[in-house]
Amino acid sequence: MPQSLSAMFIHVVFSTHQRKDIFQNPELRQRVHRYLGGITRNLDSPLYAVGGTTDHVHALIRLGKTVPIATLVKEIKRNSTLWIREQDEFNATGFSWQAGYGAFSVSESNVPAVSDYIARQEEHHRKWTFQDEFILLLKKHNIAFDEKHLW
Repeated sequence: MPQSLSAMFIHVVFSTHQRKDIFQNPELRQRVHRYLGGITRNLDSPLYAVGGTTDHVHALIRLGKTVPIATLVKEIKRNSTLWIREQDEFNATGFSWQAGYGAFSVSESNVPAVSDYIARQEEHHRKWTFQDEFILLLKKHNIAFDEKHLW
């Protein structure tokens, strides 16, 4: 085959360092989400959905054909950290994301459902904690984990 073709959707989840509630202001949270979209576009990996709450982010990304997942997440976190630290409104000069992340495959047929799930993050977190949600995602995707190393 003379060309490389792919269609891989990834649901990425990561938290602020120590799950600090940095993004309490919804307008500032939206600015962060838009900035994340710019980062993913620059990596040829379009952002299909983004959401989250005061302490974490969910992103549905169509992975570019030349970008490894680890590189994508590293660049998202690195670039957004620098940008957030520069924004006076956040008062977050020492801001950082947690070291790790969750990345879950999404089939094309499930993109609408996952997009809807991501859009309803505030609603979900009236019922569940981030920890409960993340463990549920790990179990749903049959990912082995030791809870003492998650947080």
